[in-house]
Formats: sequence, structure tokens, C-alpha cells
Amino acid sequence: MQGPANDQRRVLLLAGTGEGPRLVQELSRFNWRVSVSVVTSSAAKAYAGLPLERISIGALQGVGGIIAALHQAGPFRWVVDATHPFAAQISHSLVTACAAVGQPLLRYERRREPLGAASLVADAEALALQPLQGQHLLLAIGGRHLPAMAAAIRRAGAIPYGRALPSPDGLRAALRAGLPPDHLAVVRPLQGEVPGAIERSLCQRWGIGVVLCRQSGGVTEQLWHQLTTELGLNLVLLRRPSPPDGMACVEDVSSLLDRLERD
Repeated sequence: MQGPANDQRRVLLLAGTGEGPRLVQELSRFNWRVSVSVVTSSAAKAYAGLPLERISIGALQGVGGIIAALHQAGPFRWVVDATHPFAAQISHSLVTACAAVGQPLLRYERRREPLGAASLVADAEALALQPLQGQHLLLAIGGRHLPAMAAAIRRAGAIPYGRALPSPDGLRAALRAGLPPDHLAVVRPLQGEVPGAIERSLCQRWGIGVVLCRQSGGVTEQLWHQLTTELGLNLVLLRRPSPPDGMACVEDVSSLLDRLERD
């Protein structure tokens, strides 16, 4: 992958719908030619109308899949990993794949929010040890975590409530978690004219006392800090995994652009 062709101002951006579209706009403003890799076709809709070289849809299958994608669509001057903070497996695979082919890699990591009055738990086992007896707890987390976290809060003596995306995968995750219909809302987060209005209504309707969300940063975590403070609820955050050892990281757009230009 090394050589003069890598000096072209081409970037492969792996991202979702949060920071991704904004990063494309900023990179394009500084004459970087951006290709994007997203997991789903619904995520791709967020990039409609943006100045992309190309967009690839579908999960990259491990280290081998990443190497194949780099050879097929490259060469790139940089690969930028702006995937979700909890998508740890893809970040680890990117480190291995990019090292194997000599591809420069940079991680765009969401800045951590101030903890405030929230508490941190490392995993489901730690959650099960929390003093939650009798509490109505809202699982404001991704579907992948629902079954384990619902089981953990039951062990802690709490009553789980949750949300599911209106998709087959979202509903399957809710079913695996064993949430009864009257403890489940099928909604997309942050929807509606007033962001957070649905979440606020659910907390009030269900008599929620504790909210569990991921320490993912960005607008979703900010919303839960705000809502739980306003409603007088307790907020528990599932601790964010650390980036892979040795992975270069930046936390804002200006640092990203500076690093891309400098190295």
C-alpha cells in the first residue's frame, strides 16, 4: 500500500450517522477526496448529497475483509476510524489490517462528557452488584447489550424497561432480553420535533428511577445527562472501552485536519 500513489489526498472514512457526515463536509472543504464505509443502507442515507468519491455499504468482515477493501478501493493516504466508541472489534481489526499493509490509520474519538452526577459501571457483572432493588430502570442502550444488561439488572433486583429500533434486529434483541410488551417502546432515539421528548415521556409513563446508557459521548449521552438531571433520576453509564493500544487518536475536527496534513 505504500508508495507515491498514497500521497494523493484520498481518505477512507469508517463512520456512522453521528460524526460521519460532518467529517465528510470538513474534509472536502480542505480538498480531501473522501470515500465512506458504513454498515447499513439506512446509515448511507445520511450521506446523500455529500461530495463523496464513493460509499460502500456492509460490514467489513474482519482483518481479511478490511485488507481486501483497501486493495480494491485504495490507495488511500489515510484511513480514519470514526466508528462508534463501543464498536471495539472493528477498531482492533483496523489496527491489525492497516499495519499489515502499511496503511496510515487515525482514530477520531468522541470527546468524553463530564461525568457529573452519573456513576460508571464496567460491565454487566458490575451492574448486577448495584443497589437497584425495586427500581424501574430504563435500558437506553444498543440492542447488542440489551439481553446481558436486562439479565444483570434483574439480578440486582430492578425492573427493566427498554426501547427497540423498528427493525427485525432491534425487535429480536428486545425479545432475547425478555422484555414484556408493556415494558418496551419501539422507537428511534431522538426522534420528533423536540429531541428527547419521547424519552422524557417514557421515563414519566413508566415511573423510571434509573437510566442506563453507554458512555458514548455525543448528543445521546448529553441528552441523558440533561434529562436525568431535570427529572431527578439516577444515571448509570456503561464505561466506554479504550481504543486499541498504540492507536493514534484525535478528539476534534481541527486536530484531525492538522494530523492529516502534518503526517
